[in-house]
Amino acid sequence: MAVDVHQHLWTPAFVDALRRRGTPPRLDGWTLHLAGEPAYRVLPGDHDLARRLALNEGLELALVSLSSPLGIESLPAEDAWPIIDAYHEDALALPAPFGAWAATCLDEIDPARLAKTLDQGFAGLQLPATATGSGADLARVAPLLDVLTERDLPLFVHPGPAAEPAGPGWWPAVVPYVQQMHAAWFAFTAFGRPRHPGLRVCFALLAGLAPLHSERLINRGGGSRGRVDPETFLETSSYGPRAIDAIIRELGVDVVVNGSDQPYATAPDPALGDAARHAVAVVNPGRLLNRKESRK
Repeated sequence: MAVDVHQHLWTPAFVDALRRRGTPPRLDGWTLHLAGEPAYRVLPGDHDLARRLALNEGLELALVSLSSPLGIESLPAEDAWPIIDAYHEDALALPAPFGAWAATCLDEIDPARLAKTLDQGFAGLQLPATATGSGADLARVAPLLDVLTERDLPLFVHPGPAAEPAGPGWWPAVVPYVQQMHAAWFAFTAFGRPRHPGLRVCFALLAGLAPLHSERLINRGGGSRGRVDPETFLETSSYGPRAIDAIIRELGVDVVVNGSDQPYATAPDPALGDAARHAVAVVNPGRLLNRKESRK
């Protein structure tokens, strides 16, 4: 089954809601203004339904989500909920192969409202990494994660808003997004997984490459080699063969033989090699999820 877990498609009602705003996040025509990023010119064709359906040909499921870097989830409740409700209504009306992640307001943690939303047919809940990057953050959203556990639905962790518009246009995607995902990965390992042992969670952006820091984690007393969480998944976002190969080797290639680590293969090739293909197909099937690239 070909599945893309990470797409953003701005529907007319969602676009109108952003254009009605006088402060970020807002759209001025097709220019996006965010509090923590330079103004960005959105390409209307990227959010054209017919064009996206053509791009999705061959997919059995394409999950859209509210783009968390916009910061909508972090707005005051009276501002956030109308936009989130517009997103939910339009997302549910999208034709096959679309499905959708639910969104929520972080100013007002409302598990009952989330439960009703999920029961409409959403695939799970997306939260920004900025809401899951520490033990305190995870404790605050724990009631929402309990709702997911009760329904056996997954959590999708996505980069959240950038802190400030520093640096060139690529800066937010390469620095704050990656840092957020890195923190979210380790926070969930340390605090989230003990509290929610059965919750499936998927990290966008290869979790900011956080799994590659296992050697440092082990050297600081944070675990041992070969411990893999079978309920944790990674989505590739805009990473390519080198990063993907390295992640697969960390989470899926090495095997334990007679109590010691035995790497399945030698150093990675520039493209995915036999070891990575073996990891995906045999050792670690289904835990690395691909996507088609789309901005915002």
